[in-house]
Amino acid sequence: MTVFGAALALTLFPLAGHGQPDSPDLTAGLLALHGEQTEIPEVLTTTRLRQSKLRVPGTTTIITGDMIRELGIRNLQEALRLVPGMVVGHWGSTNPVATYHGTSQYEQRRLQVQIDGRTAYRISLADVDWLSMPVAIENIERIEVSRGPNSAAYGINAFLGSINIITRSPQDTAGVEAFASAGSRGYLRTFTSVGDADNDKSWRLSYEKRKSNGFDNQVDGGEEIPFHDGHDINNFNFDSVVRVDRQHSVEFRAGALEGVNEEDLEKSGKLGATTNPDILMDDYYLHVRFNGATSERHFYHVQASYQNQRQRQRWSVSIPAANINALLPPEFPPFPENQGPFIADLNEDIEETRQEIEIQDTLIFSDQLKLVSGVGYRKDTFDSETFFNGEGNNYQSRIFANTEYSPYRWLTFNLGGNWEQTTTTNEDYFSPRAAANFIFNNNHALRFVFSRAVRTPDAFEQEPDWSYRPSNVRPPFEALEGQRILVEDLLDPTTSTYGQELEEEWITSREISYFGQFHLDRALLSVEIRYFNDYFRDMISGVINEEEWYIANNVALEQEGAELEASLDFSGTRLRATYAYLEQDGRYTGDPNALPERAQRRAVDLLGRLSARDSGSFAWIQDLPAGFMGSTAFYWTNEVRNTRFERADFRLARRVDRTDYSYVLAFVMQHYLNPKPWISPDNRIEDHNQFFVEAGIRF
Repeated sequence: MTVFGAALALTLFPLAGHGQPDSPDLTAGLLALHGEQTEIPEVLTTTRLRQSKLRVPGTTTIITGDMIRELGIRNLQEALRLVPGMVVGHWGSTNPVATYHGTSQYEQRRLQVQIDGRTAYRISLADVDWLSMPVAIENIERIEVSRGPNSAAYGINAFLGSINIITRSPQDTAGVEAFASAGSRGYLRTFTSVGDADNDKSWRLSYEKRKSNGFDNQVDGGEEIPFHDGHDINNFNFDSVVRVDRQHSVEFRAGALEGVNEEDLEKSGKLGATTNPDILMDDYYLHVRFNGATSERHFYHVQASYQNQRQRQRWSVSIPAANINALLPPEFPPFPENQGPFIADLNEDIEETRQEIEIQDTLIFSDQLKLVSGVGYRKDTFDSETFFNGEGNNYQSRIFANTEYSPYRWLTFNLGGNWEQTTTTNEDYFSPRAAANFIFNNNHALRFVFSRAVRTPDAFEQEPDWSYRPSNVRPPFEALEGQRILVEDLLDPTTSTYGQELEEEWITSREISYFGQFHLDRALLSVEIRYFNDYFRDMISGVINEEEWYIANNVALEQEGAELEASLDFSGTRLRATYAYLEQDGRYTGDPNALPERAQRRAVDLLGRLSARDSGSFAWIQDLPAGFMGSTAFYWTNEVRNTRFERADFRLARRVDRTDYSYVLAFVMQHYLNPKPWISPDNRIEDHNQFFVEAGIRF
């Protein structure tokens, strides 16, 4: 049976996420959903319109904050295991990776990640650093994951999809809360918040610490040795909402994060490192949003944000003198090779800044016709003497719109697009999306979606000026103090594409999906099934490191598959299941003379390195007598770098509610069913039973 046939067969046996609608007073007009029952989940992210899942142009997973907490999920990226088609793991030392349908080596490009509508992925590398994501699990209201190209709404980096982390309103968290969790491998997480609310304003100040020792050990030369790969992060957040009147409000958010991400000298690949090249993080952000409305059918917002990310990474090296002599420019005489190695300090410090402003306007002409449109502008600044030999800037401007038109009760059309101009290629691009939703009995919908999306190379791919300036140089190499050692001189000139201009990547996506709800005797069954066929061209692939650099627009891919998401809710019981199947074919489309055949195959294989053929999850949350609650979850992923992930989680909690306070105590166990390390041979966990305890109190 073909994948397409399997997808059609699945629609005959429907088994999808059930989210809770978020309905602030200012956007009451969006609640006019053609008389449908409000228990149909609503989606905020996919088109920027609040839409019923029956009318949204694409498949969107909703993960509620309550579900994350009740399943005992330890960190933000782990929650994405609940999303069909997502692969979650670690690379290098303890750097988390989460990717949808792969197409990445390790860096998680091609995904738009937002926190309350503010762009949150890294600036010059277009990567997602989950360790430094400034949001605490306790503050999450819900996570919406739009599966499939969403550049029509959010622009260039929403190439494979978009993730919007929506935090809880401070109106809902007034009071004092404290939480702590500790367990295996040095895991520790604490959270404290204080806040207040009245009719006109609300605010919340919160602090979170995250700490872990990382994996147990690594393999080096066939031996198991200690692994220096933990992290210790402190995260502060302030959220407030001031209601000016019934039609206007101002939201203000700010945060600061600092900490260390440990990098092991044996596995970092940092040029003969003799000390651990730990990354010291120092980030902060400011986000202001003004919401206004002229009527229940016309409202708008203006938002501006400023984000600064600073990473300090320094280490010492010991390099044979002969290797240094080979890199010297002609004006430098060779150094003696019998007086010891070259010893000095190097760094990969970088500071990145993003300034962004957006204006969005929503018009509800009638229950049949809605329009959201807007403009945005962004300035990205990066400063690194190592990666860019100083400071650089990129600018993006965009215009976006989406129209929802329902000429009949049983039919909805969505038509949208995003026009964007960027200085990374000095070109402009248009990413369109068109969809038709056929709605049956106000509980079932069949969607047909066509979209195209574009991704441009990030600053480091397009504009590298990579070099090292040694400091604290030991004799007899003092003349190299502060001198630039160019990475370009280390590269193989026969294969290097260093400095060559890259073009944009394109994806053409076709989706057929079904969403339905079945009202059983005393239960609600929700089902969402997606069939997709995606064609990628001019994909940027290859290797970037100090020894190899041969990236180019040299790979074409085709992906086909089916995804299932189902939930069953009845009194005191919640069941949820997901499954994803993916077939991927790739071919080399670059200059056949540019790379040897082995490197051509590797360029193709790299884009499938984190693509999983099969993956899924199952979760069961059960209310028990005497204030107890139990949950069980099972996660599995097959065939990623010839490894499998299989883990079962168990949580038992007791919650006690009193008149003026409440508290919860919980025990969590994670059992790894597969004894082999996941993704990397160094991701070793000796005890396949990991234990954690939780305690929290709220006043």
